[in-house]
Amino acid sequence: MISLAGRDILNAWGKFVFTGAGLGLLIGVTLTMAGLYRGMVDDGKVLLDNSGADLWVVQKDTLGPYAESSSIPDDTWRSILTMPGVAEAVNVTYLTMQVSNTRRDVRVMVAGISADGPGAAGWPPQLVAGRQITRGHYEAVADITTGFKLGDVLSIRRNQYTVVGLTSRIVSSSGDPMVFIPLKDAQEAQFLKDNDAIRMQRRRTRSNPAFNRPDAPGLLDEVIDSQSGSSNVNAVLVRIRPGFTSQEVAEPIRRWQRLTVYDRAQMEAILVGKLIAASARQIGLFLAILSVVTATIVAFIIYTLTLDKIREIAVLKLIGARNRTIAGMILKQALILGLIGFAVGKITSTFAAPYFPKHVLMVPTDSLLGLLCVMVLCALSCIAAIRVALKIDPAQAIG
Repeated sequence: MISLAGRDILNAWGKFVFTGAGLGLLIGVTLTMAGLYRGMVDDGKVLLDNSGADLWVVQKDTLGPYAESSSIPDDTWRSILTMPGVAEAVNVTYLTMQVSNTRRDVRVMVAGISADGPGAAGWPPQLVAGRQITRGHYEAVADITTGFKLGDVLSIRRNQYTVVGLTSRIVSSSGDPMVFIPLKDAQEAQFLKDNDAIRMQRRRTRSNPAFNRPDAPGLLDEVIDSQSGSSNVNAVLVRIRPGFTSQEVAEPIRRWQRLTVYDRAQMEAILVGKLIAASARQIGLFLAILSVVTATIVAFIIYTLTLDKIREIAVLKLIGARNRTIAGMILKQALILGLIGFAVGKITSTFAAPYFPKHVLMVPTDSLLGLLCVMVLCALSCIAAIRVALKIDPAQAIG
């Protein structure tokens, strides 16, 4: 039986090779799409790992700081630090924006880190070149995927920052590389208005009778100062003391600080279930479409090959070949075609993955599952060809 299928493949090897190559490209796209989804999930987990936090304290009733905006006073960390079980509480800000230097313009997530120093929550955990930030202003640490180099000068809003260190695999949940700058600079970049907006706001404030009260001569200046400041952060990152659970530390913060607190499991569920959910559905739809296309191609080529050898199948029946023998020959041809396509697709996706702008994570279990699905699709796709072959009249061999 193997020789019959093999001999037939050799007689039409051109169709098998080209069809297998085309099928392989489709399978390669399918494996890459699955790798993209795995990469997005991995990016979210990497972001949480690199933050070094056990708890995220954000604005009440928000999904911040990654899934939506969050803004809390920058002195909140002091009261949180007094809570039972809190070992460390630091402010952090996150801002996704375009950062440029003289060579290129890159979309990044800018993280404002506290002045606690390396090892504190929110700081880049490791460097591949250079040093950590040591000054309070105008220094930056960037991920190497930004393309920036040590000594590059970056433009972030109105200020210039010198790259003093480089990290690796420090990305946002959407896969954007991260750039770390001092917290005060990040607050200014995110919350402080430009000069024209400040002047217009001051003009409107001065013209408001509610702030020009004779009984409160300093009220106008206080309001203007508050409008010009940048005293908010996006979140407070909390580390827990040994012996305490996340729930034991989070519940008092929720109760007394009137803020929302997420632990690692909850934050991961937000990133995967909220941010990545829509992309996952799109990828799932593409995978379904590609599966249908793959099955259609295999069914068409096997059906065509079966019609091309009607006389040969009739001869087999005439000499006493069983239907099971003929069906097995067609099935093996379909499975061999699937193996060729999967091999081409696996090689294509493996070599193409590093060139994608997004992180593509190829998981061995996905490859095994993909191989199983291809074999099942190929087996199902040859049903029509088998039905045609079994209906062939042996008399056609001498007709």
